[in-house]
Amino acid sequence: MKQLTALMLGTLAALALAPAPAMAQDQTRGDQGEARREAQAGNIMRSGEIEARILPMMRDAEYLGFAYDSTARAYRLKFIKDGRVTYVDVDARTGRIIGRSR
Repeated sequence: MKQLTALMLGTLAALALAPAPAMAQDQTRGDQGEARREAQAGNIMRSGEIEARILPMMRDAEYLGFAYDSTARAYRLKFIKDGRVTYVDVDARTGRIIGRSR
């Protein structure tokens, strides 16, 4: 039993440390490039504008960064407070909060 547990823990640790699949990384890079192009074209707000609106509302939490979803045309901002992660989804065209999850 101890050997099985050690093997399972070793496997989980290896998976946790493994790099993200190339496809997921490419999608993220593509979405970030898409956000830059869309913002330059004036179709969506720049990430800095979104952050300027949302960060003051979340001042009691630590800001961890954002991701852009080109399909939804939305930014997802990530915060942490007391060990709990909160995502704030924001419409990239209007800057309006469209969702919040914990």
